[in-house]
Amino acid sequence: MNLSQGLLLLFIIIPIFEIYLLITVGSIIGGWLTILLVVLTAILGASLLRIQGLATLQKVHDSLQKGVIPTEALLEGILLLFGGALLLTPGFFTDTIGFACLIPTVRKYLIFWWIQRIQVKHSYKSSPKQPRKPTTLEGEYRREDE
Repeated sequence: MNLSQGLLLLFIIIPIFEIYLLITVGSIIGGWLTILLVVLTAILGASLLRIQGLATLQKVHDSLQKGVIPTEALLEGILLLFGGALLLTPGFFTDTIGFACLIPTVRKYLIFWWIQRIQVKHSYKSSPKQPRKPTTLEGEYRREDE
């Protein structure tokens, strides 16, 4: 299954599962209370996202001031953006995943997993079956201060 087929499957399965959850919760606690709960999770998620997004933006700024590439902070920002989009989507399943993206421990684990996966894929693609011979560059140089 390629990426586009997987995304298509997710775009079909997740809304069906969300509708099922909304109907089930609505039959247990009532329709109006279910709607209120969905709206409250969106408001709570948006405020948490704002706070953590500003903190992550400050991390990026601090890293850049130190001259360090803010890789982890940028990946945190991507996860926060993803989590925020899921929190604004009505439904309990997407809210659960969105709130999980707002938990710093979960976010750090996902970043670690993501980096490991990228490094493993990169090493497989970049290393050919036979080892490469080292490349020697020849040239001349001179000092400018002499």
